[in-house]
Amino acid sequence: MKALQRGGLVLAALVLLLLVLGFHADRSAAEVEARYATPPSQFVEVDGLRVHYRDRGSGSPIVLLHGSNSSLFTWEGWAALLAPAHRVVTLDLPGHGLTGPDAKERYSAAEMAEVVDAFASKIGLARFVLGGNSMGGSVAWHYTLAHPDRVEKLILVDSGGLAHREPRPPALRVAASPLFGGIARWETPRFAVAASVRDVYGDRAKVTDATIDRYYDLLLRDGNRAATRERLSRKEDSMSVRLGEIHVPTLILWGTEDRWILPKYGQQFRDRIPGARLVPLQGLGHVPMEEDPVASVAPVQAFL
Repeated sequence: MKALQRGGLVLAALVLLLLVLGFHADRSAAEVEARYATPPSQFVEVDGLRVHYRDRGSGSPIVLLHGSNSSLFTWEGWAALLAPAHRVVTLDLPGHGLTGPDAKERYSAAEMAEVVDAFASKIGLARFVLGGNSMGGSVAWHYTLAHPDRVEKLILVDSGGLAHREPRPPALRVAASPLFGGIARWETPRFAVAASVRDVYGDRAKVTDATIDRYYDLLLRDGNRAATRERLSRKEDSMSVRLGEIHVPTLILWGTEDRWILPKYGQQFRDRIPGARLVPLQGLGHVPMEEDPVASVAPVQAFL
């Protein structure tokens, strides 16, 4: 009995130690911006949000939307390759990156689509190609349904927005959990973020320390973790029944090694959107534009 009691005390002490080591306070916006708001970063006020964005190149415009707990930096490779022929605009969506939390808590795909619409108008974009990855893909096709006259072409990269039978990835389940979500709001060990980042690459060995640091620092930006918990705790909408109403040219890209949203969902998007073309990206994971910009952007350049 005494041995069991000692074992229980040791376990409790280990749990307490892990909680203490994993605790991380939010980092101020100023601190994170000092590191990441480098040229060509800009900020613009959009309906109460100070939106962080990058605007490069000239020619026909392309707007690119990042995924959950990511940022506009996920598109840096594509932006460099597309900017010689196009105006490439990337932005941090509400509750993400250097934009930070939204006082109005506009975190659903449909709500973020309206933020994107206000942002596009603010910077003078009338009609553009729209692309999105994961959560950003869901925002992109929601936007296309709401504003079809403004979307010239649609690009979905390992897109979210369809009902899944598989459970969410562990990190997202923890953040959405009523029991553990409050703890996860403050307990954010770097190794857990590193594991999630490696998991969205087809080849985990490609993930660098600098990439992990960026994801980690931006997640800890003041208010982003609370926004993540709020966003993930909401039920998904059923707007996917309207995918057949999309009639703009649509390109669907999907990493064959995507462990977060399985490739079969790329086939479902292709089947539901009239005339859509699906291109598998061999060996790549959930963020193919970040993992291998050259290989993943090639079909986009042909599409454009």
